[in-house]
Amino acid sequence: MDNISTNKNRKRAKIIIPLIFVLIIVGIWFIKDLQKGNIPISVDNPDFALHAEEDFDIETLKSYGLPIIIDFGADYCQPCKEMAPILEEVNQEMLGKAIVKFVDVEKFYSIAEEYPVSVIPTQVFYDAKGKPFVLKDPGAYNMKAYSMKDTGEHVFTTHEGGLTKKQLLEIIAEMEAN
Repeated sequence: MDNISTNKNRKRAKIIIPLIFVLIIVGIWFIKDLQKGNIPISVDNPDFALHAEEDFDIETLKSYGLPIIIDFGADYCQPCKEMAPILEEVNQEMLGKAIVKFVDVEKFYSIAEEYPVSVIPTQVFYDAKGKPFVLKDPGAYNMKAYSMKDTGEHVFTTHEGGLTKKQLLEIIAEMEAN
């Protein structure tokens, strides 16, 4: 009987040990993905919804490790209305690759006042590291860079006016490359 149970234990060990290694590898892969910001994206997650809500938190969005575009506008603004379907398309196409948000400045003025918004629409850009995005050629899209006067630290990159879908996708592609 001892020989039979020893053989069974060896067979079990041959199955269990590789299984444990596979589970360890999958666990390490999952943890590394979480650390990279590759968190599973859900359409139900309000952080990935196009329209911002009151609990809009830029630090939470930055934690996903994705490029971020925040568009500030309003329902009464004609250029904003023209950009609305473009933002919707880009948000859907880039789900999981970039975060695209629309903030209605009439409804959520408190959010807008934290950014350099003097006209609408205005877009604010953050790279995947959560830093203000620096375009290689800011003049190509008439971007504005804002820095702290005392430290010179770059704090915002914005664009005023509308952008086409092609332009937004080009900017996102450059944001992903950084």
